[in-house]
Amino acid sequence: MTDVAQARNQQGAPGHADAGRGRRRAGRPRLRPASDTEVAPRAEILDAAAELFVSQGLAATTTRQIADRVGIRQASLYYYFTGKDELLLELLTQSVRPSLRVAAELESRCRADPAAGLYALALIDVATLTHAPHNIATLYLMPEVQAAEFASFRAERAQLQAVYGRLGQAAAGGGGMTEPLTATLLIQLVESVIQLRRAGEMRDYGHEIAAACLRLVGLGPAEVIRARAAAAGLTDSLAG
Repeated sequence: MTDVAQARNQQGAPGHADAGRGRRRAGRPRLRPASDTEVAPRAEILDAAAELFVSQGLAATTTRQIADRVGIRQASLYYYFTGKDELLLELLTQSVRPSLRVAAELESRCRADPAAGLYALALIDVATLTHAPHNIATLYLMPEVQAAEFASFRAERAQLQAVYGRLGQAAAGGGGMTEPLTATLLIQLVESVIQLRRAGEMRDYGHEIAAACLRLVGLGPAEVIRARAAAAGLTDSLAG
C-alpha cells in the first residue's frame, strides 16, 4: 500500500467541508480587477490557494500571498474563508466528494452487475483526481492533513474506499482477497493517476485504470470488455 493510499484511508469523525460557506464577513474592495471576470471570487481564491499549497506547502503559504495572487486585500479573503485550514479542507474535499456522491448510486444500481459499477466508479474517480486544481491530491501526504480539522475529508475518503471494497468483492464473487485488502488495492490503483500527473505523464488513463481494477479482482478480458460497455450506460445516465 502506498503512502498516499494510507493517507487517504485515515478515518475521522464526519463533518462538512462547506460548514463555513454561509458565513460571510465584511471585506474590502479588490486591489485590481479580477483576472477573469467570469470566475467567482471564491473559486479564484481556491485556485490560487491550490497552486501555492502544491508549489510551496501549507506552512510556507500565507493568506496574504493567496490574496495577492487573486488581486484582493487580505481582509477580503476572510469574507469567504476563515483561513488556510478551511481553504485546504475544501480543496481536499473537492478531490473526493464528486466520486463519493455517485458511489452509493452506483452501488445500489449495480447489485446485479457489480463489475460495471466498479468500472464506472474507477472511471469517475480517476477523472476527479485528474481535474482537481493543480493536482491538489498530492497534498494528502502532508502531516497537517492528519489533524482534527481535516477529519471530515478523511472520513469521506474512507467511505469511498469501502465502496470500492464491496463492489470489488461482489465482482469477484466473494472469493480470493478479503474485502479490506480488495478496497486498499483498488484505491491504490486509482490513486496512481496522482503520481502520473505529478511526473508530467498526463493523458487520459481512465479506461486503462478502470480495466486494471477489474483484472485485479480476477475478471478476464471478455468480462472487462462487457463491463466497460455496461459502465458507459451508467456514466451517461449519471451525467444526465
